[in-house]
Amino acid sequence: MWFDPLCPWAWIASRWLLEVEKVRDVDIRFHVMSLSVLNEGRDLPEEYQELMNKGWGPVRVCVAVEQQHGQETLAKLYTAMGTRIHLGKEQLGPELFKAALTDVGLDPALAGVADTAEYDEALRASHEAGMRPVGTDVGTPVIHAPGPDGRQVAFFGPVITPAPKGEAAGRLWDGVLLVAGTPGFYELKRSRELGPIFD
Repeated sequence: MWFDPLCPWAWIASRWLLEVEKVRDVDIRFHVMSLSVLNEGRDLPEEYQELMNKGWGPVRVCVAVEQQHGQETLAKLYTAMGTRIHLGKEQLGPELFKAALTDVGLDPALAGVADTAEYDEALRASHEAGMRPVGTDVGTPVIHAPGPDGRQVAFFGPVITPAPKGEAAGRLWDGVLLVAGTPGFYELKRSRELGPIFD
């Protein structure tokens, strides 16, 4: 799964995938994509552009952690960061990054990469690896999974709220793989009536 820590829908989907891992034979691996990279050069409303400007920090920290400490530690950091952002409603910035790094036993000084381009090449490479198979007219979450013929399928979503638990999570996984693995299937959508529910 490719995520941006800012996205509440990616956060909910990630919690769903962790439930799926308990009831299906899957191994979830988290990777970083960036809404700030995705939206570079686009004409955005001022408020959203401000969010995209702030969005560089958390993804830079995440990529630095993945590069230095591996995917398992990245997954732990995503949980720590997402818990603070989406459940704790903490403000993005150095204090949040330091606290999340400390939560997973890492040096809080690593938060300093949020304001540098040191890991931007790795960030862009991770983003590209996630988005190339699915296209650029979607956001996050993006999931890559084995299709019915063993070849990879990639898709945006699902956008769900709240995250299904137990066997309900497994059934949704089964259905998502079914439609995503159908040749020529592109979209299934309805209007959202609920905002993100974090439980």
